[in-house]
Amino acid sequence: MISQLGRYEVIGELGQGAMGIVYKAKDPLIDRVVAIKTINLGLAQEEKEEYEGRFYQEAKAAGRLNHPNIVTIYDVGKSGDVAYIAMEFLQGRELRDIMNDGGLLPVDQVLDIVAQVALGLAYAHEHEIVHRDVKPSNIMVVRDGHVKITDFGIARMASSAVRTQTGMVLGSPKYMSPEQVMGKAIDQRSDIFSLGVMLYEMLTGQSPFNGENVNAIMYQTLNAVPAPPNTLNAAVPEMLNFIVAKALAKGLEDRYQNAKDFATDLRACRSTLPR
Repeated sequence: MISQLGRYEVIGELGQGAMGIVYKAKDPLIDRVVAIKTINLGLAQEEKEEYEGRFYQEAKAAGRLNHPNIVTIYDVGKSGDVAYIAMEFLQGRELRDIMNDGGLLPVDQVLDIVAQVALGLAYAHEHEIVHRDVKPSNIMVVRDGHVKITDFGIARMASSAVRTQTGMVLGSPKYMSPEQVMGKAIDQRSDIFSLGVMLYEMLTGQSPFNGENVNAIMYQTLNAVPAPPNTLNAAVPEMLNFIVAKALAKGLEDRYQNAKDFATDLRACRSTLPR
């Protein structure tokens, strides 16, 4: 394990993601513990250049964001051949791990978590940044149920309307919007769809779009209408069926137009739940 990255003293390894290793480190200048994300140096040169470009893109995008529901980026740099981003060190758990513990979370808790994510996304969207990979493993639940969105790793400036290259999957298939699946230009409404998929999964324990392979999942995303959540979980109120359906609308004009409205409806629904 490396011991130093730029001025940062590496304490230990936190995990490995698709892009590289994440370390726990210390910034000696201000005596602050940080998380440092690095690029995997085992990649071929062509892949390395592509990932490095995306890596700096993540730093540029996320570094502009300052919101309680988004992980804070402190610094970006390069140490030898290693590119890195220093960010807020979070003590908590990935939402994916919480969901994998077994059993459904209470509807009240689900609505609280998803509304927080929606508010973080709304802020990013206001700054013309689309996450493009909203999923439970990119959500951290920290102290007292506070939620942080992580990994704007494939975020692109929404204003550039960059089209996904043919055959290149940017995002996770089960959470991709119909427009992502079709390789079309996307905007904030794609993140809303992905969050809708996550909401459905949290409420029912099932993904709304399933398949044996990526192509089968994509076909389902484009064509299947999932069963209303309360047919799979009786604790889900009727109002929430409509909220989920609107978030998962195939047509852009039928979907929530912004994440703030999505959050507002989630909180309104939460306020009607029996206490």
